[in-house]
Amino acid sequence: MNENVRQTRSYLMQLFEEHGFHPRTDLGQNFLIDLNLVEFVVDQADIGPDDVVLEVGAGTGSMTAYLADRAASVVSFEVDRRMFELAQKVLTPYSNVELIHQDALKNKNRFAPELLERLRFHLSADSDRKLKLVANLPYNIATPVVSNLVGSEFPWRGMVITIQRELGQRMAAKPGDSHYGALSVWLQSQCKIRILKRLPPAVFWPRPRVHSAIVRLLPNPRRAAEINDREFLHDFLRRLFHQRRKYLRSVVVGMYRKQFSKPEIDEILVECGLRDDIRAEQLDVSQLVHLANRLQSETLAVGGSDRV
Repeated sequence: MNENVRQTRSYLMQLFEEHGFHPRTDLGQNFLIDLNLVEFVVDQADIGPDDVVLEVGAGTGSMTAYLADRAASVVSFEVDRRMFELAQKVLTPYSNVELIHQDALKNKNRFAPELLERLRFHLSADSDRKLKLVANLPYNIATPVVSNLVGSEFPWRGMVITIQRELGQRMAAKPGDSHYGALSVWLQSQCKIRILKRLPPAVFWPRPRVHSAIVRLLPNPRRAAEINDREFLHDFLRRLFHQRRKYLRSVVVGMYRKQFSKPEIDEILVECGLRDDIRAEQLDVSQLVHLANRLQSETLAVGGSDRV
């Protein structure tokens, strides 16, 4: 492997000094400098010769090269021109890496069209190809990247990511946990989630102000098959948990006031086995998916939806 891939703290400090600039904290540029952890992330992703790997945040190309040694191809996005140029030099020997200087997101709810097009291209090269997300994700875009991939058309097979520890806790949280919310339910309704390691700030350079975690997500087809309409569920959860402290009945009545009367909402809640004095944060994933399915079916029956 190219020695430039082994990017320790001293190597990175010298590299940035030579080029006369510093990492940008506003872009979440905190580099994983514990090489054992870089290898651990790649190992946990179980990358094979049929895998297309999406990396968001190439940085200086260290993890990208590790991925390229194992994958069929790596599609890596880097929004910062300076990082892109540094990564280009490191990744020149790897013909299976497509490094793209662009934001991976069009907005917080959608990937950039070029990302979708390039993934389709690489996946179409062979019918056995599988998609995985492996990345040291910048904290400010971690949620939309993961959420959008889960909600996408792609038959992804796994994600192993380093993210802010609090976000990992939100992803894996259960009812009654203060971290439990719309993101928890959205991801757990379609994924198996495990926090693999907790990471102190010292394993990054520059050191972030928060602790991090390595998190693995695997698809859960059985649970995902229970969802009638993923777009409806996503919207339902976002709006429902916006008022998480209120009683479920009053929130749902307000959300669907154009479609249903209060007695009709009461009937739906009774049919779902839900008390009117319960809160959304007390319901488990299956209960919330069942309620969303019931509301979606009834909404279609009255001829519309109340998505905003």
